[in-house]
Amino acid sequence: MKKLTRAQTDRIIQMAWEDRTSFEAIRLQFGLSPGDVIKLMRQEMTANSFRMWRERTAGRKTKHDRRFEAEYGTGTQRRFRCKSQRG
Repeated sequence: MKKLTRAQTDRIIQMAWEDRTSFEAIRLQFGLSPGDVIKLMRQEMTANSFRMWRERTAGRKTKHDRRFEAEYGTGTQRRFRCKSQRG
């Protein structure tokens, strides 16, 4: 996994917690695979918070582009940024 600044780490955690931000969006923006995101979350969070996050993301279609597109179609609007991100 590549070296990340504190701001990048915080942003990845924020994106990972969002329901509509997919792992593929995190890969595009930061170059981290879903496995790298899971490792980062495990390192940065308490054990209980990590368990809660994994339960949330386990079956969620919106976290994986292929599953989302299979369910909702390819033309469906997706949000790439969180509400608090500027720009």
